[in-house]
Amino acid sequence: MDIKVKRNFQKNLVSQEKENLILTKKRRCNPTNIALTQLITYKEHYMYKAILCISDLHIPYHHPQAFDFLKALKKKLNPDLIINGGDELDKHALSFHDSDPDLPSAGDELKISKKYIWELKKIFPKMILLHSNHSSLIYRRALKHGMPKAYLRSYNEFLEVDNNWKWVEDLNIKLSNGSECYFTHGMAADGLKLAMQYGKNVCQFHFHSKFNIQYFSNPDNLVWSLQCGCLTKQSSLAFGYSKNFRLRFVIGTGAIVDGQPILYPMVLDKNGKWIGKIV
Repeated sequence: MDIKVKRNFQKNLVSQEKENLILTKKRRCNPTNIALTQLITYKEHYMYKAILCISDLHIPYHHPQAFDFLKALKKKLNPDLIINGGDELDKHALSFHDSDPDLPSAGDELKISKKYIWELKKIFPKMILLHSNHSSLIYRRALKHGMPKAYLRSYNEFLEVDNNWKWVEDLNIKLSNGSECYFTHGMAADGLKLAMQYGKNVCQFHFHSKFNIQYFSNPDNLVWSLQCGCLTKQSSLAFGYSKNFRLRFVIGTGAIVDGQPILYPMVLDKNGKWIGKIV
């Protein structure tokens, strides 16, 4: 290859790499009309090798050591993509269900939550977050009471975080092994059925007691579903509804490395404290 042809080839490659992120945005039938469905396809040169998933935190009712656990995972995996599965905020005081009067008011809960959000922002300066049922409560409340969306502020505005945190409705990305994964906050309790329906890998959150990897195969592919549990403190009054659940919350999260799903339980001692190491 002569020098001129080589330079043209390199120029075209750089141009192609600059277009590695193709965003197709389509407004969804969404009560807020704020979140977007984003189809993100990464060209071969930018397929992500390590994706760290952050399961439901429900700030400020997250496990007290959840951030330390996530820091340890970040150090272990050195991820090149962070996906927060949603319910990063609980917004208990805004719930359509009964709120516990011994917990903070909606205004106080937001003030407390923002401090934790800013701490999380320092750990993960760039992140994609999935639109979810708890985090969207302010928009759902606004819809119920007939408030025009022009009065509402975006997640970034009311949490005072920059645009390196991006909220999306759901997400499709190409994994480093060439397969595709669909990320959603939670569409079906049976993740494997959802993966079979979509015909691709699926990563879900929302279902706090679901912490599993399941597989199915067809003549062409091996497809999996990943369900990531949560990072909450189940003993909090905010989760009083769950005290009679047959299944307890599973504390942990997931990751995808080289196109394969991995579960990371946050192992607690008898006092409910993290043991301080990744297992």
